[in-house]
Amino acid sequence: MKFVDEAVITVAAGHGGSGSLSFRREKFLPKGGPDGGNGGKGGDVVLIAHTHLNTLAHFRYSRIFRGEPGHAGSSNNRTGAAGADCEVGVPVGTLVYDANSMEFITDMVGSGDRFVVAYGGKGGSGNSRFKSSTNRAPDKITEGKTGDGRRLRFELRVLADIGLLGLPNAGKSTLLAAVSAAQPKIGSYPFTTLNPQLGIVEQGLERFVMADIPGLIDGAAQGAGLGTKFLKHLSRTRLLLQLVDISSNSVGDAIEAVHTIETEITTFSETLASQPRWIVFNKIDLVDNYHIEELVSAFAKQYPWNGPLFAISGNSGKGCSELINAIFDWMKTNEEIESNA
Repeated sequence: MKFVDEAVITVAAGHGGSGSLSFRREKFLPKGGPDGGNGGKGGDVVLIAHTHLNTLAHFRYSRIFRGEPGHAGSSNNRTGAAGADCEVGVPVGTLVYDANSMEFITDMVGSGDRFVVAYGGKGGSGNSRFKSSTNRAPDKITEGKTGDGRRLRFELRVLADIGLLGLPNAGKSTLLAAVSAAQPKIGSYPFTTLNPQLGIVEQGLERFVMADIPGLIDGAAQGAGLGTKFLKHLSRTRLLLQLVDISSNSVGDAIEAVHTIETEITTFSETLASQPRWIVFNKIDLVDNYHIEELVSAFAKQYPWNGPLFAISGNSGKGCSELINAIFDWMKTNEEIESNA
């Protein structure tokens, strides 16, 4: 199914049921008192986060969601049945905004999370509610209240532990396919990946989720190429791996690629730029071993980089195990630090 990461829908909760106008009439009680029951509450509209959903595509064709109206009250002081809630499934990781004001409403971050976005109207009062010592036969009732209605904007952000970023054709999809069971589209031309791809990397009983984000180009933070549409997905990752294609055997090209990505993520968000990030030289199978060491050494001398630096080949698998082991070690260390904080 095509990935869709934004959608706008309309929700309308059910109206409350009307109160009943009724008087008790029995064989030996020809003038019994009022016994009109209250109306039932209207159904809510409830968002529910599901792990089996990974796209907002189903909102392309269903854009209006309504709660069921409450039922009217009836005689013998019987309250009308409440209207059924309307449950709307969304993927885990969906941000919810008011479409008109753009006010943030909620983040559906956990599987099974529920959030009421529109409350059903209160049921009206039957005439028995208005009985008093001075009015023993009230003929007054009230209608049910109108349910809430609003337009919502959904924005889906990929939830992953590790985010891959880099220029187009840096080999992100190849790496994802090499270390996980994911099967992203792979090609030797830019923008092969047009939608975020997720893969699960396992080591014994441990696992993490890796996300392949479409390649970035100059001006991405201002919307060039695939632009900000996918930069935002990186904000939920714990660690960024910046892949750099070194098949050109040029340290100058590697420095330019690293600088371009750093500029884009810094322009887009200081928070994103401050996230832990490792540089991963890719496609070393196209470079002789001696030259690889020379390139890494030259880069370390010429570029102000103090973080981890790896050299791998997503195609042949060389160096991938070392990279994955380092990621698991890093995650374990950080989890221990967070638990002790």
